[in-house]
Amino acid sequence: MVAADGVDAPVEGAANGYRGDAAVTDGFELAGVPDAFQRLWTPHRLAYIKGGQDQVSSEETCPFCRAPRLSDEESLIVHRGTHAFVLLNLFPYNAGHLLVVPYRHVPDYTDIDEAETAEVAALTQTAMRVLRRVSHPTGFNLGMNQGATGGAGIAAHLHQHVVPRWGGDGNFLPIIAQTKAITQTLGEVRAQVAEAWPPRGDDAAPPEPVS
Repeated sequence: MVAADGVDAPVEGAANGYRGDAAVTDGFELAGVPDAFQRLWTPHRLAYIKGGQDQVSSEETCPFCRAPRLSDEESLIVHRGTHAFVLLNLFPYNAGHLLVVPYRHVPDYTDIDEAETAEVAALTQTAMRVLRRVSHPTGFNLGMNQGATGGAGIAAHLHQHVVPRWGGDGNFLPIIAQTKAITQTLGEVRAQVAEAWPPRGDDAAPPEPVS
């Protein structure tokens, strides 16, 4: 809104929305015109976007190597296997976005041996079964991004994505605003998935029938 003298006039209510810091300075509302959009402020993602690859220079700085040394709750681990483990993605595309990770710090799918390959595959299948029981997705995205140019957020340590999908979960937010609305906290999802995970040694068991 522009006043008669050509100076931008304060807009009533323009500074009422949370934007991550103070919206009123020295008694004056900041510039802006209200619209119909709500904003999800996610400044924590900036470190991941700007420096994810550079931060992992060795096993000592690798979050996938560090995770098994922490408690399951701290590291978001839902299952620990013999050669690989399963944990929630800290930056999920959807609630229940899991990562299947070998313990060994290797970057490429061709670097893991037969036992590791078999367990990663079995844990991926179990992850799908568990997510179907817990949250009833209608589809999945599975994949490994190989190398930084292949889209891997942490290229130095191999990991397989298991992303549950529902009809209508891809809307304008990720496309236009690069923002994803997640319906549950990571702690809630970790507890649900860990509780539903089959006992160790029974990872490949079929799901219980749904009544």
